[in-house]
Order: sequence, then C-alpha cells, then structure tokens
Amino acid sequence: MGFSPLCKIFFLIFLSVLSSAESNGCNNKDQELVLKAFSSVSGFKPSLLFKSTDKNKKCKNPPVTEINLSSCNLSGIVSWGFLNQLTHLKSVDLSDNSLQGSVPGGFWLIPGLVHVNLSMNRFGGNIETSSSSSSIQVLNLSNNRFTNSFHLFGFTELKSLDVSDNDLRFFPSGFDGLSKLEYLNLSNCNISENPKDSIFKLHSLKSLDVSNNKMIGSFPSDFPPLQNLNFLNISFNHFTVHLNSSFTEKFGRSSFIQAGKIIKSKPPKSKPKQKPIVANQNLHRKPKSKNRVLILGIIIAAAGIVFLITITSLIICYVCRRRKITKRKKWAISKPILPYTMKLDHKSSGPYSFETESRTWVADIKEPSSVPVIIFEKPLMNLSFMDLIAATSYFGKESLVAEGGAGNGPVYTAVLPGDLHVAIRVLEKVQGLGRGEAVDMFVGLSRLKHPNILPLSGYCIAGKEKLLIYEFMPNGDLHRWLHELPTGQSNVEDWRSDSWQHPNEGSSSNAIFSANDIKMGWRIRHRIAIGIARGLAYLHHGGSKTVIHGNLKSSNVLLSDDFEPRIADFGFTREGEEEAATTTTEDDVYCFGVILLELLTGKIVCKEMVKWVRGLVRERQGIQGLDKSLLMLSSDDDSVSEMVECLRVGYLCTAELSKKRPTMQQVVGLLKDLYRTSTVVDS
Repeated sequence: MGFSPLCKIFFLIFLSVLSSAESNGCNNKDQELVLKAFSSVSGFKPSLLFKSTDKNKKCKNPPVTEINLSSCNLSGIVSWGFLNQLTHLKSVDLSDNSLQGSVPGGFWLIPGLVHVNLSMNRFGGNIETSSSSSSIQVLNLSNNRFTNSFHLFGFTELKSLDVSDNDLRFFPSGFDGLSKLEYLNLSNCNISENPKDSIFKLHSLKSLDVSNNKMIGSFPSDFPPLQNLNFLNISFNHFTVHLNSSFTEKFGRSSFIQAGKIIKSKPPKSKPKQKPIVANQNLHRKPKSKNRVLILGIIIAAAGIVFLITITSLIICYVCRRRKITKRKKWAISKPILPYTMKLDHKSSGPYSFETESRTWVADIKEPSSVPVIIFEKPLMNLSFMDLIAATSYFGKESLVAEGGAGNGPVYTAVLPGDLHVAIRVLEKVQGLGRGEAVDMFVGLSRLKHPNILPLSGYCIAGKEKLLIYEFMPNGDLHRWLHELPTGQSNVEDWRSDSWQHPNEGSSSNAIFSANDIKMGWRIRHRIAIGIARGLAYLHHGGSKTVIHGNLKSSNVLLSDDFEPRIADFGFTREGEEEAATTTTEDDVYCFGVILLELLTGKIVCKEMVKWVRGLVRERQGIQGLDKSLLMLSSDDDSVSEMVECLRVGYLCTAELSKKRPTMQQVVGLLKDLYRTSTVVDS
C-alpha cells in the first residue's frame, strides 16, 4: 500500500527536522570526547564543565564550544587527540594547573578555535603546526617549560602571544607571518639574540615586553616601529639604548631600567635662522656717516654686556640651586656631630638610650666602635655602630623619618662613609631572637633580589636591638605619595615646580602637567600596581620557599627616584609563630587588592570602602568609584575602560572567600593584559 502525497510531505518534513537537529550538534559526541581527553587527568570532574542549563534540557548532547578548567588543581597528561575532533570548539583555558606533556600540532588546527590559555602549567616540547593555517587569535603559554623548539609558522591569525617565563633561549621562528600580531610578551625567556633578526617587521604591535632577558642589539633601530606601540618594556637586558625624553615620556622610565648601555640623546633642535648675506653686504658698504658707525658699535657693545650679565646670572642661580639640592640630599655629611660627641662624653660606656616622640630604644653595649655593621655588597667595608650614631646625629629627631608601628621600630635616614644614602630601621619585633638565628634570617632576606622588592643592604646587632640597613628611597612611601605629597614637604628636593608632558598628548603646549598632576595619572598608577604585583608574586612563587608578607599596605610600599615601587617590611615572621601559622598568601592577595582600590579611588580604603567598591563593580558602575582626577587626566575611552577593568581585578583580589582569590601570578597577567583588553572589557 503506497503512501499518499500528504504522508510523503510529512515524512520529508520529519527527516528535515531530524537532520537539522543533528547538524546543530544536539546528538553529537563532544562530551564523550572531552571525558576521554581528560580520563587520565587527576582532579578532573565532569561537573566542572558540563552544567545543566535550559539549553541542555532542549538539547541532550549540545556541542562543546568552550573548555574552561582554570585553577582546578588538575595534574597529569591530556589526551589531545580526542580534543582535535571537537569541531565546534572556540576557547580552551587550562591555566594555573599542574598539567604536563606536549601539545601536538593537530590541536592548533581545530577549525574555529580562537582563544587558548595554557599558562602556569608544566607543558613542554615543540610548538608547531603543519602546512595548514591555524585560526587561533589569542595564545597564552606563559609560565611553562617550553624550550627553543618553538615555531609560529601557520599562526597567521594571531593577535596576542604570551610566552613569558619559559626557557626559550632563542626567538621563536616564524614571526614574519604574524602580520596581525598586536600584543607580544617574551619577558624572562633567557633569550640572548638580537630582536632585529626576528620581530623587527612586526609593524602592527601595540604592546611589546622583552624584559628580563639577555638580548643584545640597539634601541630603537633594531626594534619594530615605536609610533604604534602603547606599551614597551626592554628593562634588564644588554642593549645599547639611545634614549631621549620622548621615549621616557611615552613609555615611562621603568621601561628602560638596566636595559644595557644607556646613551642619552636630545631631540634634534631646529637651527636658528641666519642672514650671512645681509651681514656681509653691510660690511662692504661705506657708512653714510661716522656717527652711524659709532652708534652701531655702542648698541653691539651694550647688547654683549646684557648677554654676559644674563648668562652669568643664570649660571649663579643654577649653581646655588644645585648646592641647595645637594645640601638637602646629603645633609648628614655636612651636619656637625657635636650633639653625639657631647652625649658620649657624659657616658664613657654603655648602654646607650635613644628617644623618639613615642618610645625609647636601648643599645645594651659598652663600646659602640666594637659593634660591627655588615654591608652585604661591601663585606670589606669597616663600619661600626659608632658610624651609625655619627651619621644620624645620635639618632636625633632631625634624622627620624618614621616612628614605625606593628612591631617595626623607628626609621632614620643617613649618609654613611662611602656616600651610601641609606634608611636604618630599628626592628623591634625580633628583639628576642638570638644572634645566630637573626644573622641567618638577615642573610636569607639579603638573597631575595627583585626590582620591586626593597633588598636588605646590611644589618647591625647592638645588644638586643637589631638595626636593618636599606637603600634610601627618595620619594617616600606610596601612602604619603597618594594622600599627603606634595601638600606636605617631600623627603628630598622640592619637585612641585617640575613638569612633564602627559604621555597621551604628544608635544602640545596644552599637554604640560605638574608633578602633582602626573602622579594622579592612570599610566603611572598602573605601572606602580604592576610593580607591586610583580614583587609580591616573586615573594610567593619566585624562590624555593614561599615568603608571606603578612602586613602589606601602601605605607610599606616605597618609591624610588623613577617611581618604581619597592615592597618593604617582609620576612620577619618566624616559622612556628602564631602569626606565621594563620597568615596565608591569600591574605597578601587581599591586601594587594586594597592597595589597588586605593590607587584607583584615591581614597584611604577601609572595610566599608571595599564593600562599596565591590558593590559598584557587581552593578557594572565601577566608573563611579574612580578618582575624579584620574578621569580628568584621561582623555581617551581606552584609559577609562582600563581603569574600570583594573577595579575588577581589585574585586577579584578582595573576594570574601580566600579560595576565590587569584594567585599573584594571575594578578600580574591580568594587569599586564589591560592594554590589550580595554576595547572589549564591556562586551
């Protein structure tokens, strides 16, 4: 019995609907493939990926378009071959785990895959594709174990590449084909080559970081065009750097710290207009009268005298100003030490007491010259406690820069023999520590070296008192810089009259800001935030042993002469103490988040302020919490978007549940990514 025409029509419609459902992926095997791919991975749970949604109820087996297993404590080896069959896959994030093994070339060729983040794992091996082209646009392989077998041929769509913190030793090959690359991070990869042979032709770059390598060559001649770059960091390399003010104005001084041999140059000046022909013609003409010649001579002589007087006055003013600045910076050398001499005359032997406004500390010693001062970088330098007394005028109030708190005693400034400008802290919290244990602690702290932590330069043990010696930071601490200076007096020369061009305004005459304005600008605050994050990440993850700060706040962040932040007052909690047992890295992350909010709001942040800002971020009203001066100085939308996104980073760091807070390595990545994500933060 044959089907009627109407039945045939219904049957064809049914087949069409069934075919459409299959083409939409409702009956595919993606979930099964994912389970097989992670079957050998410890810590993997299907519930981490496959959650029930309204869409899942309509579609029993929906296609897998995204794999997000970031910070899931995974370890083992992924079976990549199963993932290669996921034709709908667009994004993979396996960051911050302990996954191992290599990634086969077929994975990079998954059609439609645009975003891959494998950072902070233990991946290694080769990175390469076949002759086919990859569709990946964002690739993050930082903090892994990749070596020099790194080939970028085929990654033609790549816009962002981060391979920092790998032992590459050589530039990856294939940069010539990356015509769309805008963001490149090759920092801390142990590369010793010249960038001209690899990245010179990357004309589309907007952000470039090659810091902490051993690269050679010349800047800027061996680098891609600088006019398109918004961010650049070549610090800690072996370049020959031809540096002028336009580079430091655009990228900041911190971008060139210890970049190699610095050759300072000035932008070319336009030559003054000259009229030699007219002058020569006048010489050959006969004067109409002797009076005219006499008048002309008088005018020339008078002009010369005025010129000489003006030049002499300027030179005298300059010399006087320099002497005034030098005296202010190095007052300890010229200040008489009579008060110290007189007091010691009354007491031929110790102990010696030193008073501040709020406390008294005692050096229980008999003879100050018998107590040595140890300077780590200069072990042969013969200094004693008496030199500290002399350099601080008997630890007088004029050399006192901070009273201290939370177990940290007073801080003094001094210039020691050898022109060493230092800060001396009396460390009260370890008074009960034995000499041997204290020396071990100080030696261990001196080995912590990072551009964004304040290294311990030396120490002196005077009885129970332990005095620590640090390099003097001329711009004081971050708290004073944000909330007091320049209203109050600076620690060093008065820089309120100085000015710089705003980095976003070129050389326009309307773009001149005072130091008080520039400190309020977003770019310098962002650099400070990244510096603090890098320093704290080093303490947490950079050594064989985790160092927890335990008391991180803006007053414990010092600023160098180029406003590079240095974290201070860390590492004084001993193992087994109650404080050490209860303080975690997550607590440090929270404290960093508070500093980040302080930088962005311009206000002193308390618990209520944290709740208020977090509420604004949740309601997508973060712009209302920003410092008004930041908004006034930020003329472009990208900067405002970056600041709002930075508030979100602070939101993550101050999460109430400590397990939800990111690690400091992740925070560094988030802050560094602000430049390239500012255009999509609100999407």
